[in-house]
Amino acid sequence: METPLFSFLFSLLILLTAVPIDAVSAQCLSDHQSLLLQLKNELLPNAPDSTKLPKWSPNSDCCSWEGVTCKEGHVTGLDLSFEGISAGIENSTLFNLQSLENLDLSLNRFNSTIPARVGNLTTLNYLNLSNAGFMGQIPIDISHLTSLITLDLSVSLLKLEKPSLFMLIQNLTKLEELYLDGVNMSSTRNQWCKFISSSLPHLRVLSLSDCDISGPIDHSLMNLQALSEIRLNFNNLSSPVPLFLANFSNLVSLSLRGCELYGEFPKEIFKVPTLQTLDISGNELLQGSLPEFPQNNALQTLVLYSTNFSGPLPTSIDNLRNLSILDLYGCQFNGTLPNSMVKLTKLVNLDLSLNNFTGSIPSSLFKLSSLEDIYLSDNQFSGKLEFPNLSSSMLATLDLSSTKLEGPIPISIFNLRHLTFLSLSSNKLNGTVELGMIKGLPILEYLDLSYNSLTVKTSGSHSNLSTFLSILKLSSCKLRQFPYLKNQPNLFYLDLSNNLLHGEVPYWIWEVGSGYLSYLNLSHNYLVGMQEPYSIPNTLRYLDLHLNQLQGKIPILPLNPSYMDFSSNNFTGSIPSSMRYNLSKTYFFSLSNNSITGVIPESICMASSLQVLDLSKNSLNGRVPECLFTENIAQLGVLNLRNNNLSGPIPNTFLGSCSLKTLDLNGNMIQGQIPKSLANCYELEVLNLGNNNLIDEFPCLLMNISSLRVLVLRSNKLYGSIECLMASVTWAMLQIFDLAHNNFSGKLPGQSFAKWKAMMGTQPKLDFLQFESEKFELYRDSVTVTSKGLEMNLVKILTIFTSIDLSSNKFDGPIPKEIGELTSLYSLNLSSNSLSGKMPTSLGNLQEVESLDVSWNHLTGNIPPSLTKLNFLSHLNLSFNQLAGSIPSGNQFQTFSADSFMGNEGLCGLPLTHNCTDEVVEPNANYSDDGSGIDWDFLSAEIGFIVGFGMLVGPLVFCRRWRKLYFKCVDKIVFKMCPLSVWRFYYRRQLASQNKRRRH
Repeated sequence: METPLFSFLFSLLILLTAVPIDAVSAQCLSDHQSLLLQLKNELLPNAPDSTKLPKWSPNSDCCSWEGVTCKEGHVTGLDLSFEGISAGIENSTLFNLQSLENLDLSLNRFNSTIPARVGNLTTLNYLNLSNAGFMGQIPIDISHLTSLITLDLSVSLLKLEKPSLFMLIQNLTKLEELYLDGVNMSSTRNQWCKFISSSLPHLRVLSLSDCDISGPIDHSLMNLQALSEIRLNFNNLSSPVPLFLANFSNLVSLSLRGCELYGEFPKEIFKVPTLQTLDISGNELLQGSLPEFPQNNALQTLVLYSTNFSGPLPTSIDNLRNLSILDLYGCQFNGTLPNSMVKLTKLVNLDLSLNNFTGSIPSSLFKLSSLEDIYLSDNQFSGKLEFPNLSSSMLATLDLSSTKLEGPIPISIFNLRHLTFLSLSSNKLNGTVELGMIKGLPILEYLDLSYNSLTVKTSGSHSNLSTFLSILKLSSCKLRQFPYLKNQPNLFYLDLSNNLLHGEVPYWIWEVGSGYLSYLNLSHNYLVGMQEPYSIPNTLRYLDLHLNQLQGKIPILPLNPSYMDFSSNNFTGSIPSSMRYNLSKTYFFSLSNNSITGVIPESICMASSLQVLDLSKNSLNGRVPECLFTENIAQLGVLNLRNNNLSGPIPNTFLGSCSLKTLDLNGNMIQGQIPKSLANCYELEVLNLGNNNLIDEFPCLLMNISSLRVLVLRSNKLYGSIECLMASVTWAMLQIFDLAHNNFSGKLPGQSFAKWKAMMGTQPKLDFLQFESEKFELYRDSVTVTSKGLEMNLVKILTIFTSIDLSSNKFDGPIPKEIGELTSLYSLNLSSNSLSGKMPTSLGNLQEVESLDVSWNHLTGNIPPSLTKLNFLSHLNLSFNQLAGSIPSGNQFQTFSADSFMGNEGLCGLPLTHNCTDEVVEPNANYSDDGSGIDWDFLSAEIGFIVGFGMLVGPLVFCRRWRKLYFKCVDKIVFKMCPLSVWRFYYRRQLASQNKRRRH
């Protein structure tokens, strides 16, 4: 009994003596508590954000307050991060707390400079002012904090000029962690390495992302052997990655994202034994390949996306047993996926999308129990998708789009209960999918089955689908009826385009997503109307109904939509003037290819955000509103009014800030002149004023628009010379030049042709002429051109398509030899002019030309043999000129019919019937004189008449070939005496007669 009693008394003694000692050491000093309470009143926190300051009470000990740390009653630490403080820091009592060792004011809204009084807190070893709203010059006073171990001024609008980086850190010799991300240090240039390495010998963490510093990374950084973390993201280092980075024996993290690095990445860095994080993404010129990884490699995060890395994945990738993130998006990797990847048992996020991987996708990859996100899209995989039954899988994201997979969708995919994102679009998957199958994915938010060979069937109500479903894409899924989605409360994005939907748009579709639907695409279907009554929700921003058979008036628009496409339907009626209330925030609006009548209301100019306005292919009349080219609609980039009945002049109201890139007024009845103010549209790429009634000279005012790609002025009443093009104009991007069917005259400007770079030399990247916007999908331009004797409507204009059409004008003089420099030209039409002289041999340099027409001119001489080198030439018309000699043979010339050469009397050889070896018979003039008294003067005249008449008439009567040659010579003489247009008519009649005889 003695021992327990002794133990009890001893414990009680210890308790009674210990409690007062602890209480005294934890008790906040009264002056410190007063300073903190005063600080609370000085600061202005945001009530919803502030969670610490409101709880500071004078009735409790300050050392127990949240965010306050004490030592022996002294306040040594203060954490006021994320309190929403916006003011009150400048002259606060904070800087009277001389015992502070740790100060964290991050994630606030001070919106002021850093108070210079922070230099009074000389005992600080930790200072965090990151993302706190501070701006301006960093005060030199921070350099007085010589005890600092960690300094974080990142994510701010701060700058380092005076003081400079060197002045700031030269006294901070104890600093181990330096975070200056986002601080403008452009004045430091490439000296930052030397400043840091000479001042901070103990530095372990260096974080200078987005600081406007420049490269290269200097070798002096090697002096900092304690460095374990290096982050230099988003600086323009513009240099190779130095090999010496592999010599940092303590390096744990290296991040050089988006630094404009180039050259070969040193493989030795991958093998640094301590390295856990390597991020060199966003350096598109940085090349390299993955090495054979040694065993026990420490890498946990490997991010190489958007680099030029290539080659296969090494089989030794299974040595990265700690790897949790592998991101190789947008590189040039190839080969098959190694089966050894199944050993990456800690892998959580895998992104191999946008590469060139081939072969099948190993089904074992999906068995990795740790995997949560798989992105394999945009590769060259093949074969069927094999997917095991994985009821316990943690997969949340599965993106297999654009991977060329075939066969049916494995049913097991629809049992992944943690899946939130599923995209199988743009493959070759087939079979039938019941939409109700996705009920096995209870938390699915995103589903895309578009652009396969699938047949998606719907039946009954789909209220059992995931209530989390917010994005549903079923484009090109052979849908024959609308899936009933009225009860999907979170669905805001719905794409049912390119299907087989018939009938009316159901009224309930506007109630999807609890009336918060924002994106709806029903284009490319067979819909005929809108089920009444309907009310389009004001939340709808994107509505695409184009290429249906919708009838009636233009649908009632929601309030302030962004994208509206009603083109290629059967809508009728006029554009209501009240529409201005609905288009104030619209940037794309198209009613193209309908049956809209009436005038274009001036109120449409109230749509001040419009970037694309397409009202083409309707029956609109009246004038083009002047306001379309004023400041009311200054962002307009595309105006397409082609193929209407518009009249009057083009308004001369183009602003100096004109943003137009496409102006298409083709196929109207517009009169007057080409407005001079059009020269203000310096960004113009497509100008199509063809098929109108314009009367003017060539618009030399366009000469300084260097961005011009397409100029179409055909079928107007334009006149005069185009020799102004011989000035300093370059038009280096011009690819379509069409002046056909006008009254232009004079010489062709050969010097100008030599400057059209887009028609010569290297082929540009295959693409389409298009208007790009960050706010919507591309708008692609179209144009009608004449090539190979036929009109072609180019719905999409390829950037490689080039054409010159100057036909049916009054140009004279020779064909400029400079045309031969346009080696990328596809179509050249100079027909129906008055061009003369010889065809230049340089035409044989047009290696890409497919159509060449110089008919109905006055060209002379031989056909250049160089034309036989044009291997792509499929349409040739040299008819009705004055060419002579033998037709060259070989290559494409063997395929052309006689029609290509007719009307050139001097030509011979195939395919014409004139044989170049035929000889002309000459009369015999050897007569004897026998001395008789015959009146040889009279007789010689008689004989001469008879012989001459016989020589002329005889062959015409008895020789078909001579008769045919005679009439052709007569035709040639008359051809020179009569107008060209008369003889075009005559020869066409003659050809028609010949064809008629052949048919009979």
